[in-house]
Amino acid sequence: MTAVDLPGLVERVNSGAYGLDPADQRIALAFTTSQAVRHPGRRSGYRNEVLSLRLGPAVGSCAVEPGALPAAALDDCVGASVAELLAHPLAPVRIAALDAFLQLARPHTPEHGARPVPLPGGSSLERSRARARAVVGLIPAQARRVLVVGVVNSLLEQLRERGTGYVPCDLKGGRTEWDEPILEQAEPADCDALLVSGMTLGNGSFQAFADHARQTGKPLVMFAQTGSAVLPQLLGAGVTAVSAEPYPFFWLDGNPGTIHLYGSPR
Repeated sequence: MTAVDLPGLVERVNSGAYGLDPADQRIALAFTTSQAVRHPGRRSGYRNEVLSLRLGPAVGSCAVEPGALPAAALDDCVGASVAELLAHPLAPVRIAALDAFLQLARPHTPEHGARPVPLPGGSSLERSRARARAVVGLIPAQARRVLVVGVVNSLLEQLRERGTGYVPCDLKGGRTEWDEPILEQAEPADCDALLVSGMTLGNGSFQAFADHARQTGKPLVMFAQTGSAVLPQLLGAGVTAVSAEPYPFFWLDGNPGTIHLYGSPR
């Protein structure tokens, strides 16, 4: 298939291009996962909340700001068709439904372009660092300054070890583990590569980064728990590489797991 943007991908899904009719696919289970963490040795912690939708064997997910998702959203999802949820007024519901559908229609397998990378068992910090090594490996080695959207200290740590400069950006603002200021507004023009969280799908900011990458030719690497099956379908439409991590995420337990890489450094 030729590359499309996010609206074009939704059109493809609704047209039946993936071999399944979204009107026939109904969500059986909707749930949220809330997490608070502060790793040993780190000065600060954070909270996560994720909406997940079960569609047969597949689970689609979209992160939300903690406490922002109305309780009624879960009731809206249960028993609804994917087609109905793709038109839901809440973006996180739309993204989670799209992700669930694509997890079912295009699972993370080598035949669909995925390269599985094992994550070892261990503590949340150990597993976070292992994931960060795989994600940062998708950034071209010649990149000298990377815009990091959605601050994850393990990713910044890995960039520091590699000697790559970065500009941290997150809607929450604040400071990094190394007391660097975190921008609340991204400035992609100041960087030669972009490392962006899949959470941007849910908050509506993704397309601006994809457009910038496509117009400038800069690499755009996505690290995705949100929309892990969505973003591989956007390769070539601004996105150059994806680290896809479907539910259950590495921070939920200490058992070995797998992430799936798409694309490669340019």
